[in-house]
Amino acid sequence: MPLTHDPALHDLRVTRIGFLLLDNFSLIALGTAVDPLRIANMVVQRDVYEYQLIGTNGDIVRSSDGIRVMPDIAISQAGTFDAVFVVGPNPIPRKGIGAIMDWLRLQARNGTALGGLDTGSYFLARAGLLNGYRCTIHWEDQDVLLGQFPKLTVSNRLYEVDRDRYTCSGGVAPLDLMVHLLSMPPGSPTLSARVLELLLAERRGHEERQVTSLRQYIGREHAKLDEALQVMESNVEETLSVAEIASFVQVSQRQLERWFSERLGKTPAQAYLEIRLLRARQLLYRTARPLEEVCARTGFTSLTHFSTRYKAHFDISPMADRRRYQKAL
Repeated sequence: MPLTHDPALHDLRVTRIGFLLLDNFSLIALGTAVDPLRIANMVVQRDVYEYQLIGTNGDIVRSSDGIRVMPDIAISQAGTFDAVFVVGPNPIPRKGIGAIMDWLRLQARNGTALGGLDTGSYFLARAGLLNGYRCTIHWEDQDVLLGQFPKLTVSNRLYEVDRDRYTCSGGVAPLDLMVHLLSMPPGSPTLSARVLELLLAERRGHEERQVTSLRQYIGREHAKLDEALQVMESNVEETLSVAEIASFVQVSQRQLERWFSERLGKTPAQAYLEIRLLRARQLLYRTARPLEEVCARTGFTSLTHFSTRYKAHFDISPMADRRRYQKAL
């Protein structure tokens, strides 16, 4: 298991990493970020990556799936780190986070590299620590981030590494981010490759984009169909006709309709409507935008038509759906 053929790895300096856990944090994001570090230590046969879980106080922190975790230290007790990652929660809180902002700014002044996992990017942005940096966030929260911080450069990539800012889209993507960081000094490509091998995972580079909406069901089997769905997702507010979409991807409308029927069991128009309705639900859940604005931003010219379509698809009216979601928080 150890990389005995790479003696340089045995001289690695110790890197201290902190993971700030916020209430309702993503447990899978934490696990997929920590395990590559644990395995790297196992490969090198020394704790070259030291990591601690940080809480806002001394209390147990509850993850979004209900599992409770006891942090190692509170932010008031935290020492110095080489890097700190905010493990973001769902949903994103808007109040009571002043102490977190102050602590993150202090870390930045101390020269600590800062990262955000899942919605963690939002907290870095709120603290003013992503200005001038490329960043990313889970696709469900991109509208929230850009709505509040329109000058940010937000990509749809799995992760972004821009100087001393490391942001990640969530899910299992923290694994990809950590493997990338393990390949950088003081780590090495040899170490990151060995960690991937032991995790039974495949390397995904930062250039890979998040898979959203219906695109997750078709994989990479049909590039033209994937491209058509991307066109739909990129044109939610100003909608296109099926003929225009077919022209964009350089196939006939009939061929495009056949592909949708065979692979998704629906027409292009039905798929496009579903994408728009899913975006509308995302806006209702994640923002406070009024119904009229949600309607306009998802390509519906009539509020009545929007509400009818929404209820037919989700079996609940838009405003009732928003209230139900907020009540469940």
